[in-house]
Amino acid sequence: MRERKHIRLRNYDYSRSGYYFVTVCTIGRKEFFGDIREAGMELSRYGEIVKRCWYDLPRHYPNCSLDSFVIMPNHVHGIIVIDNDTVVGNGLKPFPTHGLSEMVRGFKTFSSRRINGRILGSDRFQWQKSFYDHIVRSEKSLDLIREYIQNNPLKWELDGENPLSKNFDLDHDRYWKEMYDRV
Repeated sequence: MRERKHIRLRNYDYSRSGYYFVTVCTIGRKEFFGDIREAGMELSRYGEIVKRCWYDLPRHYPNCSLDSFVIMPNHVHGIIVIDNDTVVGNGLKPFPTHGLSEMVRGFKTFSSRRINGRILGSDRFQWQKSFYDHIVRSEKSLDLIREYIQNNPLKWELDGENPLSKNFDLDHDRYWKEMYDRV
């Protein structure tokens, strides 16, 4: 049996307050969420479900807020902000702090259930088992990541997740590590 690669930063507390850039891909890079048309993303009904589930995360996780986000044909990029100093209600009742993995797990679960409730037949929707993350450590990095997210549909033809791209055959873990190292 193949040993899984560790893609999280060892000994880092992913429930710490901060900005986290995440990428979540569909299993097999199957294009469920729509198409790129005229340098913009046209969402399918499944893409619309994913969008609603993403923007619903702060309702489920009080220490979560969202920043830039884009849905691509077979993956999503977004910035999740964890703020453990947020006061909820009258401030007397502490709320549980959830970490990044729990928030992404929730997003994947909520969206998968809603999508699969609408799919007939054996072509079930699935996310890949894990996700890629980058801990944002500076304003400059945050600005670069926001720009990357905003411009991602414009660069779909070069995207390593695009099956028609010359970059598609690259090792995906290496591709994402190199991409995150640039920001």
